[in-house]
Amino acid sequence: MNTPDITPLPLLMVVIPLVSALMTPILARIHRSLAFLTVQAATITSFVLACILLDRVTSGSGKVVYWLGNWEPPYGIEYSVDALNGLVLVLVAFVAAVVSVYAPKSVAAEIEASKHPFFYAIYLLLFTGLMGIVVTGDIFNLYVFVEISSLSGYSLIAMGRRREALTASYNYLILGTIGATFILLGIGHLYMMTGTLNMADLARLLPPLYHSRVILTAFALFTVGLSIKLALFPLHVWMPNAYTYAPSAVSPLLAATGTKVGAYVLIRVMFTVFHPNFDVQVIPATRILLVLAAVAILMGSLLAIAQSNIKRMLAYSSVGQIGYIVLGAALVNRTGMTGALLHIVNHALMKGALFLAAGAIVYKTGIETVEGLKGLGRKMPLTMAAFTVASLSMIGIPLTVGFVSKWYLALGALEAGMWYLVIVILVSSGLNAIYFWRVIDWIYFSPPNERLEALPAGDAPWSMMGPTLVMAALCVVLGVQAQWPVGIAEQAAALLVGGGR
Repeated sequence: MNTPDITPLPLLMVVIPLVSALMTPILARIHRSLAFLTVQAATITSFVLACILLDRVTSGSGKVVYWLGNWEPPYGIEYSVDALNGLVLVLVAFVAAVVSVYAPKSVAAEIEASKHPFFYAIYLLLFTGLMGIVVTGDIFNLYVFVEISSLSGYSLIAMGRRREALTASYNYLILGTIGATFILLGIGHLYMMTGTLNMADLARLLPPLYHSRVILTAFALFTVGLSIKLALFPLHVWMPNAYTYAPSAVSPLLAATGTKVGAYVLIRVMFTVFHPNFDVQVIPATRILLVLAAVAILMGSLLAIAQSNIKRMLAYSSVGQIGYIVLGAALVNRTGMTGALLHIVNHALMKGALFLAAGAIVYKTGIETVEGLKGLGRKMPLTMAAFTVASLSMIGIPLTVGFVSKWYLALGALEAGMWYLVIVILVSSGLNAIYFWRVIDWIYFSPPNERLEALPAGDAPWSMMGPTLVMAALCVVLGVQAQWPVGIAEQAAALLVGGGR
C-alpha cells in the first residue's frame, strides 16, 4: 500500500455536523426555517466531502488520514478512511441528507413546534456520532462516538407523538447502555494488555497475545456489545418498538444507518483490530455468528409475517436483513464479505425507501396498519410504487439491489462449502415474498375501506415524495448498474480477508 494521504477532510466529517448542531438552536431563534436548512446544508456538504474521500481512497493511495493536534499515532487520535469506511461514510451521509429533505413536513405534523430546533440539533448530533464512529481510527474515540449517537437516538425516539415512544426509548436506553458497557470493558482489557488505543497499533501488537484470557475476554465483550448495538437476534428486542414508535423522520435514519454502522464496527474489530485467523482458529466466533445469523434470517422473516403494524413489520424484517450481513462476514471469504458489505448499502436503500414511504402514508392518511393499505395504490400511486419497488428488492427479484447482495452471499456460502446456507437464503427470500406480496396484493387488488374511500387522492408533498422516489429508484439503478458498488465492496473485502479463507 502507498503512503497514506494526510488531509483534514476526515476531520471535517465530524466537525461540520457538530458545529452545525451547536448553531441550529441559535439560528432557529432568528427564523424557524433556518433550523432544518442548517441540517440540510450540513448533511449535503458532508455527503459531497464523503464522495471526494471515497474517490481518493479507491483511486489514489488507498488510505486517507488526519492526526488530531498533529500527534502521530499511536500517541494521538487518528481519523482514517479506507475503502471499507469510505463506502459507509458515503452511505451514512447520503441517507442523512435525503432524510433531512424529507423531514420538515413530517416533523411539523408529528412533533410540537417548540421542539423543532432541538429535534434538528439532536438529529445532527446523531449524524455526528455515526460519522465519528465510521471515521475514527482510535478505539476509545469510537466508544465516545457510540455514546453520542446512542444518546441522540434515545432522545429522537422519545419525541414520538405516542406515549409508547417513551417506553421504546427507555428500553433502548437500558439495552444500549448494557451494550456500550460491554464495549468499554473490552476496550479496557485491550488497553491493559497493549498500552495503546490506536486500531492499527492494536492490530500489530495483539497477535502474540491471542491466547491470553484477557484478550479472549475482550473479544467476547466486544462481540456481545456490538451484537446488541446492531440488533443481532436474539439481542434485537429493543429494535421493533424503537422503529415503530419513533417519529416518521427518525425511523428511516435509524433503520438505514444505525444498525449498519454497528455492523461496520463489528467487521472492523473482527477483521482489522483482530486478524481473520483469530476469528476462525483461536476462538470459534465465526461459527457462532453463522448459527446466529442463520437463525436471525429465518426468525426475522417469520416474525415479520405475524405483524399487523407497517413499521413493526419493517422492523422485524430488519432483524433478518442484519442476519444476512453477519452471515456474509462470518463466511470469512472474499465473496461472502463482498456480499455483506453490499448488503450494508443495499439494505439501507431498501429499508430507507420503505420507511420513507410508510411515513408518507402516515402523513397523508394516518394509516399505520398493514390491512389499512387495502386499495391505497389508487389513492397514493407514487408512494405505493416506491413501496412496491423496495419490497421487490427486499425479496431479491433480479435487477434489484437485493438480488445482487444475496447472489454474492450465496456464492460465498458455496465457496465456503456451506451449501445449506444457500437454502437458508432461499427460504428467507420466500418468507419475504409472503409478507411483502400480501401487502402488494392488498395495495393494488383490494377495494379501499370506507375511511380510505373518503380521503382525496394524491400523494404526500414533493418534499417527502422526492426523497422516497430517489431511494426507491436507486434500488433498481444500482441493481442494474452494480459495477460501482460491487467494485468498492470487493476492494474493501480484499483488505479484510484477502483472496479466500
